[in-house]
Order: sequence, then C-alpha cells, then structure tokens
Amino acid sequence: MLQRTKIWFKRVAILVVIVSIVLLGLRVALTERGPDLQLWHTWVPQELSDSQMDNSDWAGYLKNEQNLFDGIKINVSDRLQDDNPETYNRYAERSPVNPEHFSTDWNRSYIMMPTGTPRGAVVLLHGLTDSPYSLRHIAQDYQQHGYIALGIRLPGHGTVPAALTSVVWQDWMAATRLAVREAKKRIPPGAPLHIVGFSNGGALAMKYALDALDDPTLPAPDRLILISPMIGVSSYARYAGLAGIPSIFPAFARSAWLSILPEFNPFKYNSFPVKAARQSWLLTSALQSQLHHEQASQRLAKLPPVLTFQSVADATVSTPAVVRALYNLLPANGSELVLFDINQSVPLSPLMRSSARHAAEHLLPPAPRAYTATLVTNASAGSDTEVAKTTPAGSTATLVTPLGLRYPADVYSLSHVALPFPLTDSLYGRTPTPPNAFGVSFGSMTPRGERSVLIVSLDSLMRQSSNPFYPWMLEQVNATIK
Repeated sequence: MLQRTKIWFKRVAILVVIVSIVLLGLRVALTERGPDLQLWHTWVPQELSDSQMDNSDWAGYLKNEQNLFDGIKINVSDRLQDDNPETYNRYAERSPVNPEHFSTDWNRSYIMMPTGTPRGAVVLLHGLTDSPYSLRHIAQDYQQHGYIALGIRLPGHGTVPAALTSVVWQDWMAATRLAVREAKKRIPPGAPLHIVGFSNGGALAMKYALDALDDPTLPAPDRLILISPMIGVSSYARYAGLAGIPSIFPAFARSAWLSILPEFNPFKYNSFPVKAARQSWLLTSALQSQLHHEQASQRLAKLPPVLTFQSVADATVSTPAVVRALYNLLPANGSELVLFDINQSVPLSPLMRSSARHAAEHLLPPAPRAYTATLVTNASAGSDTEVAKTTPAGSTATLVTPLGLRYPADVYSLSHVALPFPLTDSLYGRTPTPPNAFGVSFGSMTPRGERSVLIVSLDSLMRQSSNPFYPWMLEQVNATIK
C-alpha cells in the first residue's frame, strides 16, 4: 500500500512538472509574438525606498521626483529615434501628448492652496498605472471649499512603466504616510483631514486608516472617500507572478509584462508589468486580513465614516468585495455605499449578460444594514431617467430622489475608470471642454472599422471613461465637506 502511494505521488509530481513546463512554454511563445520592449520598459528610475520616505518630507520627495523626470529626458526622450510631431508617444519630444509641454504636468505631485486660512486638508491617492491627474477635479473642488488639496504621485507612477517593476506596495504606503504628515502639518490644530482614494489608492486610504487605529503617531483621518476602491482583485492577480518566471532569462524579458503597448496616454501607463498585478493582490490581501482582525478586536468602531462610490460593472476590481469584505464589516459609524447600476433602458439589454443586468439585486444584504446604501438606477423598467434609491442605516424604508440626470442613450454602464471624471474632462470626457487640451480627447472617440487594424483593442477605446452622474457624486462629497 505504501509503495502504491509513493508511485501515485511520483506520477502526480511528474504530471505537475510537465503541465508547468507546458504552461511556461506557452507563456514564452505568446510573449515572443508580442511587440519589442522599448526604452520606457527597460530603464528603471530610482524611487525613494519606504524607509527613506518615512525619514523624508514633502520637499525631499519633490526633489527626488524632479530627479526622476530629469532622468526620463536623458535616458528615454533624448534617445528616441522617432520624433515625428504626429507620433502619439508621451516620451517623444515633439509629440502632442508629451506632458512636459502642458501648462501643468499632472503626472507630478501637487498641492492646491485655498484662499485664506485653510479649513482642512485632503490627501488624494490615485490608482495603479495612473497619476495624480485622475483626482484633480475633486482636488479643485476641495480647494474651492477652503481645503488644502495634496495629490501625491505614488512611487512607480507618472514616469515610465518600467518603474512599476521595482516598487512594492509598502512603498505606496510610505508615500501615503508622507503625504498625510505634510497635509496635517499645514492645517490648524483640530481642522478636519480627509483622504480620497481611487482604485488602488482606495486600498491605500483604507489601510492607512486601519494602521492609524494601532499607531498613535499616524494622524487619523476624519473622513474617507473611496472611488472604485481596490478592496479585492481577481484571483489571477494572486498567481500573476508565475507568468513572469521566464523573464529571469534575458532572452525572455517580455514575459515580465502582462501587456506591452504604445504609451500614447499622457497621464496613464498602457503597458502593465506582472509585478504590479502581484503587488495589487498582496496589498488587498493584507488589507482584508487587517479588516477582519480589527473587526474581531472590535476596533473598527474607531474608524471614521467611509463614503464609497462603486459601479456594479467593474472589470478591474471586485464589486462584491467592496460590499462583503468592507461594508458588511463596518460598524454603524455614518458610512455610506453608493452603487451605480447599469443602464437598464438601453436597447442592448438582450445582449447583456444576465449577471450584469441583475448585479445590483444580489450585491447587498437585506436591510436594515449598519450603513446607508444608495443605488443610482433607472426610475422604472424602460425609463431613461435616473433616481437615487437610498436606504438609511438601520432602516428598511427606501427614499427615492430624482437626479435630473440620465445615461447617454448609447452608454450601457459606467466602468472602473469612469467615476472621477466629469463629461467635460478634456482627456476622458464625452464632451471635452476644451477638446485636446492634453493632445488628444479619448472620451469623444467613436472608432469604427475592421478588427486587427488598430494597435489597441476596441474594448479599451469603447470603455466608458467619464461619469454622467459626476455632478451628483460631487454633491455627495461636498455634503461631507460641509
């Protein structure tokens, strides 16, 4: 019997080895068929380490940031062969999407000062592969309400995609701590401190608030505002690191990348390294473990109120995780979850997945709940007008509020990336005002043609990139400011 067991285990081990070799071979074959790596995939800038950031200040961070951008010019832009002014390459000197030529390069960290004595401060944390550009509209709104708005460029971002191959999520947390220290230092004692986090920045904001429960040296935020927060990611991200194993051999360096694309977006990477996916999973895993630990210790009662905006249709983060792994754990502390339903009135309904059409029906536990829940959806079946259906915390009654806003007729849902951008955003807005302020207006493009002609997928161009309900969303944010 023992001998048979040994033989069985040996056969299983051989099978696992064979399958692993086949999968790695397929991975190499697929990446070798892709485009070549460019300078922005191979030159890695030197960010500050987490310990260096913990011992630095805002001025030191900006000094190193300037060194990074100087390095891009020397090691990437000045070495490019193709400098055609019609080339959509953010690193080409004469390209219309080169951010160095804009009045403000929103890849860089910024501080917006209000007029007069600050009423408070807000720290804004952008998403993975993103830049401080993504939260600039919300930052400007806070500034108009008398707040200092501090948007930090998280390590590995805003420079070259290769930068994400050398940073870890602990670096992002150290940058978050540095930004909060600076914001707190600039406001009067007792003035409110808010943190706004988008996508991966939402996970950082949430984890910082949890860390502050256990560390009295960390200034505690008075309010968290999360937009499409990365509370959970796909299970694939957990094993993404395996896809990069062949890259240990220089001949297979492309295997270190999940996607290699031209960099035509001035404020967001198109290429995505394996390590970044792995770090996002490690961050969300640490966050979820900490949430459950703090709940078991009954310390979540000390958390500030959390206001979250989330689309039920989100291909980047897990919407169910926002509900089950965060909101269902929160105490009754004034938190609110806002869900944006798909457009139930579009003629495309017969072509939609049933799970998408009915997603909003299955996400929330039955009322009463410890938090307020709001669903932005069609007023009735087939109606093209939108309402907010709000169930207050501790209640089973639902209040219906007309929004005076509606989905555009050809938009079937929001998306992960759409929420923080108004329709007028010059880069991502559907009605850019002004158009092409940053060299291109992606949100107004409606490409049509044959497959395999464009260098990017039609999916990426068709993805909804601005929010028709942004004015109402901003009203909810402003209510927390006031």
